[in-house]
Amino acid sequence: MNNRLVRRAAVLGSPIGHSRSPALHRAAYAALGLEGWTYDAFETTGGQLADRVGGVGPEWVGFSVTMPCKSAALAFADSATPRATLIGSANTLVRSGDGWRADCTDVDGVTGALAEVGFVEPPNRAVLIGAGGTARPALAALAESGVRDVAVVARDAARAAGLLSLADRLSVNARVIDFAPTDGLRAECAAADVTVSTVPAGAAAVLALQVAASARLIDVIYDPWPTPLATAVADAGGVVVGGLVMLLNQAYSQVEQFTGSPAPKAAMAAAVGIDAD
Repeated sequence: MNNRLVRRAAVLGSPIGHSRSPALHRAAYAALGLEGWTYDAFETTGGQLADRVGGVGPEWVGFSVTMPCKSAALAFADSATPRATLIGSANTLVRSGDGWRADCTDVDGVTGALAEVGFVEPPNRAVLIGAGGTARPALAALAESGVRDVAVVARDAARAAGLLSLADRLSVNARVIDFAPTDGLRAECAAADVTVSTVPAGAAAVLALQVAASARLIDVIYDPWPTPLATAVADAGGVVVGGLVMLLNQAYSQVEQFTGSPAPKAAMAAAVGIDAD
């Protein structure tokens, strides 16, 4: 590999100013000695993604994709990995010999977070808060980890229906409970091996007292941190893993797909203040 060859990558989404992806990828390229590689952040909506990616030059190797562009990324791609197709969204676009390939490394992010929360036995039961785009890869990761029973906490029945359909394809028994601070939610969290929240910190705050019954919480948010849910669970003695762990683990695969080299995990973790050990 010519380490001085100019190559470009970026993260697309809106809002994008808070993204830590540039720090992760730039640290990876530096650790790999890729002197000509750059990584930027571009404010991009779903409607703008096709023009943004379709108009780039041959020096572009890939894009990280965040909300609200994940469905648009999958629709734009010339090909997709089986998991991106199954989940119905993509957070990664990689230039290939046949155009742009879509992948969903968000699954790797949740899988990495699950590995951090300290299960003694493989998990079987989970609470999943939210039914939007991030909930779908979270459900896939839970299924891969061995979870077979999921309570989905959702306001929107139509969005939840799509998640339940995915659960059927993953052989997961999923049911919907109201997005409300009820005794039923507290009981579900107390009985679950892990609770995963995929909703914004402010929206989830109303559930903090009930979610505090969780033994383990994965919260996909990393800005602001800690979230009300994270604080409630930690104060009650539970184990909390935040969104930076997810971001880090999904970025490992992106770096490997963009560069063709193993991700320098320690350097990437240090870039966001996480001890890789």
